[in-house]
Amino acid sequence: MKRVVFVAVLLVAATAMGQDWEGDLQDGTESEVAPLHVMVGATWDSKYIWRGFDIYDDKSATHLLVDLNLFETGFGVSAVGHRANGGGFEDRERWDGTIYYQSGVCAGESYATNYRLGLVYYLYPELNDGESLNMIEGQMVLSWPNILPIQGLQPSYALVAMGQADSPSIIADGGSGLMHIGMLDYGFSIPGIIPGIAEHVITLHAELVYNDGVTITPARPRNDWTIVHRNPDHDFSHAVYGVSTDLPFGEGGNLVFTPSVYYQTTLNDTVNEDDSEFWVSLGLKYSF
Repeated sequence: MKRVVFVAVLLVAATAMGQDWEGDLQDGTESEVAPLHVMVGATWDSKYIWRGFDIYDDKSATHLLVDLNLFETGFGVSAVGHRANGGGFEDRERWDGTIYYQSGVCAGESYATNYRLGLVYYLYPELNDGESLNMIEGQMVLSWPNILPIQGLQPSYALVAMGQADSPSIIADGGSGLMHIGMLDYGFSIPGIIPGIAEHVITLHAELVYNDGVTITPARPRNDWTIVHRNPDHDFSHAVYGVSTDLPFGEGGNLVFTPSVYYQTTLNDTVNEDDSEFWVSLGLKYSF
């Protein structure tokens, strides 16, 4: 019943923009790649909720990002590190390395489509030999900036295929499975409240996730992995609402501060034992 209620809310009062897709296709325009674009950043989250999973058991986390868009090819590489701000979570700390290609087709048409194809390697460097939780992921993100008649309202879809990267692996059932993520973003402008900034763009976000068997935890509890989701149901797992804005600073606006708030409702407790999650995210990025 909870799932049906959320689907109705998503269709009638959609909000938008999830933090899983760094550098994705939510700008509403066909992708344009700078000759060589470098972005570095750091983000603080009051909780680290990732794909529905509560990674650090309600503790805050810091994430470090480096992203390179390579010339005018559409290709890019990025690395993101995730670290808990408290002790006892060393084994859960992770580095994500991604290679991706992004572009768009049919610019200017109502069916214009932006797309991003990526390959991600998830590395847990603190685990012992023979205790690998490393995973590999293929991802495809599609967005349609002009398909809806309301300006600023943009649907997106992500298909994620995950599986163990090493053999042997201590992940339950190898963690292999699919995720289907439906997203809806709405961006609108308000008058600027910071001197020198004429307006702010507010982005609302909603997403609904179907987890088709993906788990990221060991088959048996070990060390600081205290919450184990061995075999998630093949079902809608969770939904996320969020609101964020970018506040540019400095000459050229190359330094951007991004405050965000998110709320997650759990649709299946085999992914998250809490009925709901709420967290705040504060990000700072510099591009050159």
